[in-house]
Amino acid sequence: MGQEQVSNANRFSPFISFSRKEWRQLRASTPLLLQEEDLARLHGINERVSLDEVEDVYLPLSRLLNLYVGATQNLYEATHEFLGHTGTKVPYIIGIAGSVAVGKSTTARIIQALLSRWPNHPKVDLVTTDGFLFPNAELERRGIMHRKGFPESYDTRRLIQFLADVKSGKPIVEAPVYSHLAYDIVSSEKIVVRQPDIVILEGLNVLQTTVGHVPRRMNIFVSDFFDFSIYVDAPERLIRQWYITRFFTLRQTAFRNPESYFHRYASLTDAEAEATASRIWEDINAKNLRENILPTKPRAQLILHKGEGHRVQEVQLRKI
Repeated sequence: MGQEQVSNANRFSPFISFSRKEWRQLRASTPLLLQEEDLARLHGINERVSLDEVEDVYLPLSRLLNLYVGATQNLYEATHEFLGHTGTKVPYIIGIAGSVAVGKSTTARIIQALLSRWPNHPKVDLVTTDGFLFPNAELERRGIMHRKGFPESYDTRRLIQFLADVKSGKPIVEAPVYSHLAYDIVSSEKIVVRQPDIVILEGLNVLQTTVGHVPRRMNIFVSDFFDFSIYVDAPERLIRQWYITRFFTLRQTAFRNPESYFHRYASLTDAEAEATASRIWEDINAKNLRENILPTKPRAQLILHKGEGHRVQEVQLRKI
């Protein structure tokens, strides 16, 4: 490809790309209000985010999001002033997508912690789409238990209704709870959302507009309710490595609980554990990533590209 073609490709890209160094400089004077002990509570399994990572990547991101939230709040106020009435408080909704084991849950928790420390939006709720999976009994009835985590395994209508209620300013909205120990919905528990300033919705398929390769019959998608969206990205070889490492850790911890759905894996040898994790990765998670999750990456407004050790190497921001 000639130099002119390369230049044109960059010029017409929908994203502005930043190296880690370039992105870090956009932090400006944003203060770091998290301590090491705070991070210890936010880490995922086998993922240790350093304060340097927070300073270089997440503080600039929190500054950007704070500016966006403030602008949106001002826009709502201007609209209500024009209409001559006091409007209902409407939360700002951030969607975070990405593969299993890529670290999107840790990313969501760090963003929640940072955004809640800004004075103009102190109440930040985090909801995961795991709670909107169909119960195991329903997945079994439909014959798709082996496709748990794929788009068709979610009660998308219920998720959309939840987001519609939140976005309309409904005083109290409930979301179902998922237990990773039981590997199922906990029917007796609910997450209650009470008009927060910001809602972060984290999940595999939050940027989906299709079920598999078949267009939805409904005209409303989960992402229609997002004010901002983030995709956490990494090379598949690294995500696979992180998934297997996490499986080994769970084998020594959560899987040992007799009440764990995966208790049968606790007694596996190292060789058996690696073979089992690799098989699950290839048959389920890699397939879901390639067919459903990765194709949604270009729809995000911001992409965090990770390298070794979960360190973000590059940030892409969609052009305004």
